[in-house]
Amino acid sequence: MLTLFLIFYPVVAATLILLIRGERIKQAALVAALVELAIAGAALVSFKPDASSQFGFDYAWIGSLGIRFSAGIDGISILLVLLTGLLVPFIILSTFNRSYKQPATFYALMLYMQAALMGVFTARDGFLFYLFFEAALIPIYFLAAMWGGENRIPVTFKFFVYTIFGSLFMLVALVYLYYQTPATLTAPHSAAIADFYKLKLTPEAQNWLFWAFFIAFAIKMPVFPFHTWQPDTYVESPTPATMLLAGIMLKMGVYGLIRFILPIVPLGVEAWGKTAIILSVIGIVYGSIIAIRQRDMKRLIAYSSFSHVGLMAAGVFSQTETGMQGALVQMLAHGINVVGMFFVADVIFSRTNTRQLDQLGGITQSTPKLTVFFMIMLLGSVALPLTNGFVGEFLLLHGVFTSNHYLGLAAGFTIIFGAVYMLRLFQKSMFGSTTSRTETFADLTSSESWVFIPLVVMVFWIGVYPNTFLELTQPAVVNLMKYIGTTAVSMK
Repeated sequence: MLTLFLIFYPVVAATLILLIRGERIKQAALVAALVELAIAGAALVSFKPDASSQFGFDYAWIGSLGIRFSAGIDGISILLVLLTGLLVPFIILSTFNRSYKQPATFYALMLYMQAALMGVFTARDGFLFYLFFEAALIPIYFLAAMWGGENRIPVTFKFFVYTIFGSLFMLVALVYLYYQTPATLTAPHSAAIADFYKLKLTPEAQNWLFWAFFIAFAIKMPVFPFHTWQPDTYVESPTPATMLLAGIMLKMGVYGLIRFILPIVPLGVEAWGKTAIILSVIGIVYGSIIAIRQRDMKRLIAYSSFSHVGLMAAGVFSQTETGMQGALVQMLAHGINVVGMFFVADVIFSRTNTRQLDQLGGITQSTPKLTVFFMIMLLGSVALPLTNGFVGEFLLLHGVFTSNHYLGLAAGFTIIFGAVYMLRLFQKSMFGSTTSRTETFADLTSSESWVFIPLVVMVFWIGVYPNTFLELTQPAVVNLMKYIGTTAVSMK
């Protein structure tokens, strides 16, 4: 039942926030998000890694068709539930020094999106997963379209069309899988994801199902060449929406690869997995090179995120235990780092009204707190040892290298290029002489500092004590890898 509260509590809280007026809206939204974090924390403390799906509920949704409202938390989803509960309060706190028109609607949409994301990461029914996968698109669309930049309308329309287009492929695949399940006395077929795992599909069916699912998830992450919607959407969206997109929403795609593609179509992965790794590695190198050339802080971080998610996808398709473990822990680490980096860009923009690196400089002379927090988040992003980024990237690169030495070496460029564009970002914005825009730059306020403090704690916690998180996922990953191996053999 705990999962039920994780999904529906933000819906109730968001609906109540729509009824509030005045300055209390921000505080109410923050309290609501902190309560959700407490619920996620309770799930984390009570979670048993060796057990299967926990805290679940299951009842007939469309009983005559065998579609159920079924959800629970297992070792594949626990870190993503934690990430969703952890980031939203600090994303809301980051807005306390900003003013937004129609604030009740703004904060309610953020909580509605949190509910949909929780649904995606806990759904155990294929059509329920699809429902939440699509529902998460609605709040972020309105956040970007109503509070975005000057080009928000064409950009958000492109984002909407891309994601809907990809989701249609997934819907077709789910319908096909549904009709392959055996009929029962109470329902003609089943939509349970666990029942999809039991299907003995032909190699031909697995090949086209692979591409149907892959296109849907590749657009959401995004992976090269399905990424063209991402940079403009990240730049034009208001920063809290960009944080939700990069910090949590793109993880739906990586999670989908693990939850659907690997266990359901192992022969499809065997046939096309290397192609997917190649596309991911191309995205890693391409995204990094483009990031080096960027002058806009937000666009640079957007391409950095694109590069990092390519490594996660490559790690998943390496079909190794270390690659899978790396993808799960890196989703957590990347969410923390990218939210911190986008908040740095937002703080600088709020004081200078620019994100152009050639108009910045000398900020570090008057901002000791911002300088320290900025550098810590940057070091996590470039995977310095003892930071959160190092653990995930090391495991991911190990997995890709084990799968293919040449692709592993190519993927390793993410560390070198990452250091180049991130250190360039820091140098151009923080060092050198002050400009007319930065000469009166003020350091962080108390509310801004409190956004960074927990993020910095997580950077070092994951980096110094990674087993705290790896032990949560390891049994589920081991069982999944064994299942994939035995299933692939039995299908041949």
